[in-house]
Amino acid sequence: MAKAADQRVQCVRTDKQKLCVDLMDGRTISVPLAWFPRLLNATQEQRDNWVVSGGGYGIHWPDLDEDLSTEGLLRGAPAPDPQFTGSNP
Repeated sequence: MAKAADQRVQCVRTDKQKLCVDLMDGRTISVPLAWFPRLLNATQEQRDNWVVSGGGYGIHWPDLDEDLSTEGLLRGAPAPDPQFTGSNP
């Protein structure tokens, strides 16, 4: 019998080019860091300071005020372009 999908966050890793999120069910999501300008422009120390949020389905970076969900990552949803949202990065 196949293991049930579990999209909760187990671990988060970043380098200068990508964000990798390991899920509880064994899958790994890997996306370009360029999709998330706050993470891209942060120091490695700031990117390493993350906590699980949203009942296990989100990631929060307190130093950056950045929040991502596993649902959005699985959909392949990059951060909105600030030039079109009217907000500043």
